[in-house]
Amino acid sequence: MRIHGTKLTIIGMLTLMSAAFFIGLYLLLTNHSSAREPDPELDMPRQYTYASLLASNGMELHVIATLPDNVKPELIENNVARAPYYGVNGGFFYQDSVLSMSMWNGLPVNEEGGSYGSGRVNAKYDRGTLVWDGALDRLSIQVVSSASQLVVSDSANYWAQGGISMSLNREEEWLVQTELEHAPLPDNYCLRSAAVYDTEGVLYLVVSTTKGTLAQFREAILERVGDSKLEDGIFLDGDGSSQLRTREAKLSGDGRPVVQMLRLLR
Repeated sequence: MRIHGTKLTIIGMLTLMSAAFFIGLYLLLTNHSSAREPDPELDMPRQYTYASLLASNGMELHVIATLPDNVKPELIENNVARAPYYGVNGGFFYQDSVLSMSMWNGLPVNEEGGSYGSGRVNAKYDRGTLVWDGALDRLSIQVVSSASQLVVSDSANYWAQGGISMSLNREEEWLVQTELEHAPLPDNYCLRSAAVYDTEGVLYLVVSTTKGTLAQFREAILERVGDSKLEDGIFLDGDGSSQLRTREAKLSGDGRPVVQMLRLLR
């Protein structure tokens, strides 16, 4: 009985040792495999700075600062926080149609969307359009309805993003201008997005995580972005479309997909 009991003990110990060995081997292989999985953020753009800023009116702003040659209007048909790019949401859209001008080197971002939804026009109205002239490396706001009206040095070296004029350098006129451009929901409390630039040519892509009116959002940007050197900018699409993705933050708005974004390249 004693020998039999010893055999049972040895067998039990061997069984436990075998189980422990295979468990350890599994964990080793699993950890090794996990360690070799590429970090999806490693190859993402790095030529930008990010900040989260709180304005005195309570609006929280998330800001990407970069140079305009590092930005491209991009068709994504996805939520920005889930898209394979860094950047922020673009202009207005309906279903799969781009309703705000969205041009890259003379071509609309949604070439298959037809003339109405391609991004070649600001649908229905002349609206504030942020234009980067690549030949001059210069940003401007042009109030136009069609890409054919844009003034650029080289029609194959620019980008344009439509929205609503912010008129940061025309304090007495900005509200009237938003009315002329038919800004949607100006007095509603919504999430907001914008693209603004300063006198040194730095571009700031801004998304709020606080709901507010157009006036409150504009006030917060003037107070907290660009060190009092802002020159001008545009309101982008807002509310649930206010979305951002960087290494530091992912803002999904209300989770909806958007058609187009402003993407960081490097």
